[in-house]
Formats: sequence, C-alpha cells, structure tokens
Amino acid sequence: MEITATLTPFAQQLEGLDQYRLPQRAYHTVRLAIRNLVLPPGQAILEREISEALEMSRTPVREALVRLETEGMLTLVPRRGFIVAPIEADDLREIYAIIGTLDGLAIELAAERAEEELLGQLDSIIDSQEAALRSGDLKKWSSLDDEFHHRIVRCAGNQRLTGIIDSYADQSYRARLYTIAERPVPKRSIIEHRAIVSAMRAKDGKAARMLMESHRSRAQKEILEVLSRINE
Repeated sequence: MEITATLTPFAQQLEGLDQYRLPQRAYHTVRLAIRNLVLPPGQAILEREISEALEMSRTPVREALVRLETEGMLTLVPRRGFIVAPIEADDLREIYAIIGTLDGLAIELAAERAEEELLGQLDSIIDSQEAALRSGDLKKWSSLDDEFHHRIVRCAGNQRLTGIIDSYADQSYRARLYTIAERPVPKRSIIEHRAIVSAMRAKDGKAARMLMESHRSRAQKEILEVLSRINE
C-alpha cells in the first residue's frame, strides 16, 4: 500500500489549522485513516513511511503512534512494530456496554434541550440517508449515521459525557464500516431514526432513551454477528 497517497487526503483536511502541532497533526491524520479503513486492520505502520508521507521527522510520528496504541487503535507487535489493531468482538462488547448506556443518557438530556433547528437538521440527515440507500452508497450512509448520533450527543450539553462517548466513537464507527456490506440493508435504522426524532420533538426523554437503546442494541447485535463470521 502506498502510504503517501493513503494519508495525503487526511493530512490536507488539517492544513491551515495552527492548533495542531506536529504530533497532533500526525495523530489526527493516522487516526482518520484508521477510522475510515483506509489503513485496514492488520496493516503494518512504519514510522519512516509515515514521517515521509507527512513530511515531518520521526519523533512526532512516534509520539502519535504511541498515543494511538494506548487508545487501542494500534497494536505493538514484538519485532514487527505497530500494526492497525484488529476489530475484535470481545473489545467491541466492552465498548458497546459503555456507549450503549451513555447514548441513552445523552438523548434523554438532549430531548429536553433540542430546538426545532436541530430537529430539522436531524430530519435532513435521515432524508440524506434514504438517498444514500437508494444509490447504494453504504459508506455515505455510515457517515451520515455517525453524524446523526454525533449531533444528538452534542445537544445533551454535557462535555464530560460527550468526551467519553467521543473517545470510543472511532472504534465504533470503524466496526460499522467494516461490517456494513455484510449486514442487512439498514432500512430499519431509517425507521428507528425517525421514531427517535419524533420522541425528541415531543420532548419525551424517556421514550427517546428507550428507542435509542433499542436501536443501538439491535445494530450492535448485527455487527457482532457479522464480525464473528468475518473473523472465523
């Protein structure tokens, strides 16, 4: 795999953002590539190749890779170096146990705070998801799905809650993208998303939470079932 061509689009997204020091730039570039499966599970990650691709020394790259390893995005293999971490069912179950509950709490808080502007945006995202399904663009659908849930969490207005959910968001997204082609076409998710927005519009936080937790549980079960087949 040509690492330079792989990382360049993600590095370009960060250009002009002065707040990103070199280690942060390396970290976010590689993380985005892993999240989007451009660097797939098991891919070897060489400091030299990354530093050449990002046109920086190996020191900030090494710092970024160590950080990604502590976050579970990379695995350090003795005598081989870093590889992109595999997507494993046991790890996902632990992640889902955390974010499943927190997503429910987030939407219960968000339902009390949501204004019509946000609810209209969520409606538009669902419309775009339907269009993505009609065109067979499952990657676009997945991106929109991530945006739908991301906006609800932000609306909860709890920075610590948002931070915890965000810390697992890329791992969860990577698993969805990895399995999406083998899962049933997600028409049911469209129906569930509309029901969730209806409950939010009615400011019924309890109903919204129940719908969200049911939605997440069903989707996560599908992902784990597909992952077990892929990893057999």
